Amino acid sequence: MIYIKLFWSFFQIGLFSIGGGYAAIPLIQNQVVEQNKWLRMTEFVDLITIAEMTPGPIAINSSTFVGTRIAGVGGAIISTFGCVLPSLIIVLTLAYFYYKYNKLTVVQGILGGLRPAVVSLIASAGLGITILALWGDSAATFNLSDINPIAAGLFIISFIIMRKFKPNPILVMVGSGIAGLLFYI
Repeated sequence: MIYIKLFWSFFQIGLFSIGGGYAAIPLIQNQVVEQNKWLRMTEFVDLITIAEMTPGPIAINSSTFVGTRIAGVGGAIISTFGCVLPSLIIVLTLAYFYYKYNKLTVVQGILGGLRPAVVSLIASAGLGITILALWGDSAATFNLSDINPIAAGLFIISFIIMRKFKPNPILVMVGSGIAGLLFYI
């Protein structure tokens, strides 16, 4: 019975957590803390902290953690599968329709309209992060004198290295982190 409960709870989280990991947090809290009372609120906060620190999406990490806590390894597998299954079904359905109808002018028109929108969403997120990195809390003013020179230097050097030498991005991130450690200590 507990396996069915774990599966159904995390299936609902996977199905309705549209908008990414942070949008899933209230759904996870509702299922895990309020409805099923598998964790106390303090344990839930610890769960979110651990889920953020480990690689992977919050919902999947949370489902694995809660499943393990409630029903061991079997619970982890069932909970994680329940969380992933809705996305799997949706993506397989969309892939089926894409491959069946991708030659249609209507589908090509829809995809042609979505491509620039996706690029603009990514660019908007990148621009927001760049502004926050360079101006910090004074981003609302956009005065050039408010730019953090260390952050600007690291940004420019990292950008040039990425464009010219095309190294593994993780190496650039580690190098920037080490440089930031040296400059900000």
